[in-house]
Amino acid sequence: MTERTDRTVLLRGGNVYSPADPFATAMLVEGEHIAWVGSDGAAEAYADVADEIVDLQGALVTPAFVDAHVHATSTGLALTGLDLTAGTSLAETLAAIAEFTAGGADGVLLGHGWDETRWPERRAPSLAELDAAAGGAALYLSRTDVHSGLATSALRALVPALADCAGYSADGPLTQDAHHAVRRAALAHLTPAQRRDAQLATLRRAAELGIGALHECAGPDISSVEDLAALLALAAETPGPEVFGYWGELGAAGVETAKRLGAVGAGGDLFVDGALGSHTACLHEDYADTGHTGVAYLTAGQIAEHVAACTEAGLQAGFHAIGDAAITAVVEGVRAAGDELGAERVKAMRHRVEHAEALTPETLAAFAELGLTASVQPAFDAAWGGPDGMYVERLGADRAAQLNPFAAMLRAGIPLAFGSDAPVTPLDPWGTVRAAAFHRTPEHRISVRAAFTAHTRGGHRALGHDADGVLVPGAIASYAVWATTELVVQAPDNRIAGWSTDPRSGTPGLPDLTPGEPLPTCLRTVVRGRTVHTHQGQQTVSSGEVPFGGRRTK
Repeated sequence: MTERTDRTVLLRGGNVYSPADPFATAMLVEGEHIAWVGSDGAAEAYADVADEIVDLQGALVTPAFVDAHVHATSTGLALTGLDLTAGTSLAETLAAIAEFTAGGADGVLLGHGWDETRWPERRAPSLAELDAAAGGAALYLSRTDVHSGLATSALRALVPALADCAGYSADGPLTQDAHHAVRRAALAHLTPAQRRDAQLATLRRAAELGIGALHECAGPDISSVEDLAALLALAAETPGPEVFGYWGELGAAGVETAKRLGAVGAGGDLFVDGALGSHTACLHEDYADTGHTGVAYLTAGQIAEHVAACTEAGLQAGFHAIGDAAITAVVEGVRAAGDELGAERVKAMRHRVEHAEALTPETLAAFAELGLTASVQPAFDAAWGGPDGMYVERLGADRAAQLNPFAAMLRAGIPLAFGSDAPVTPLDPWGTVRAAAFHRTPEHRISVRAAFTAHTRGGHRALGHDADGVLVPGAIASYAVWATTELVVQAPDNRIAGWSTDPRSGTPGLPDLTPGEPLPTCLRTVVRGRTVHTHQGQQTVSSGEVPFGGRRTK
């Protein structure tokens, strides 16, 4: 039975995270929107008009998260198929591949997540090793950053003229055009049922984690028109997180395809460069562990033309740019488009840069000047930062310490939207907030409150939906209910934290995200007034051992 969306729901007896009332304990929802936020005492006035009354019993209510960068089909395939992210050695990974392919299967098999920088062997498998483990199957395995991949001989044979593609290797991982070609071949062999199952797995997992909206970053080099169209249709017909599509194809063709698909932007994963782990992010200076500067896919001139075409069409442009040289090219291109069309007109579109890891003081200032939204992934630092991480291996300690400067971005006034880039890092919103608040480089840390805002309201603002992503009257009723420990205020500066925790400050608290502390459990996820996830069983909430879910329905 489909839940009505015109119902009136009163939630009371908890903690409501709202700037409208920092001490709120109750909230009224009418249809798809929030109607009122306030105290339990005042909530009694609404009890008789509510179709449902939910006794929160101390649980926390927050805006639902927005993951501003995902790849739903690939994420679902990792959730339901061969996930190699936990592999700690080459031998262990080859054994996992052998087990996965042992049953035999028709068509192409897919897996994700290998990372040779975590293995003692410090190398990817050879083609002979891969073929032996796969037992002759056609198998595609994306690296953790999804900018290089492994393909067995059986899969390579399905790609004509593969050896002529840039990034081809006869024995090792494929990068650049060669990688794009084998990935397209692998995904093309998915049946509609396989794709639907993968996409449903992602939507369900997102709902379980309190995520109310996803930004799908699609494009011809990472998925397909059919894949994005199927995802948008599935999201529209299935109760679950909203999906906003981006189509990353250059120029007029990309703009027309984005409009035809109903995408909100001709951007997302429109590659200016690759990734640091695969040595394909484009740098001004050589990598520390190899003698080149990476790969540039687009020039500043091409970027300018694309931004102008998107601006004229009323669509957001967006670019994948990780290395400092790639980010410089984006800044130069957007500025040139502003010179052509008018700076304010271009700025008003809030064009996006995905990842934006290697910012410099000059490009930080340029992002603010040009009104660029930074769609960033704090889990990258948690995975690859620190003195022993992949960043240091690729760039050296000095350059690695400059990556992902979230505090400087906020000081510069750059709008932040947080995401996971799943399956590169998993869907994990509270873990993402923790990663930003406890950045491995202390000077880049931001408060939990600022990080939470970037992962909720920031995703809505990136779409131009400024009124949403916050629990105030008139905003959409997309929210999550959490079982959590004591609510606190955490900030990098202890003086700020000490002041903010004084009740007189009126600063609402959030869960304690200190590393090692348990993350909150999502008890209910609601999207535009419709419940899309309910946790089964009893949970410990902030008021003690109490099951969430005491409710009265008319």
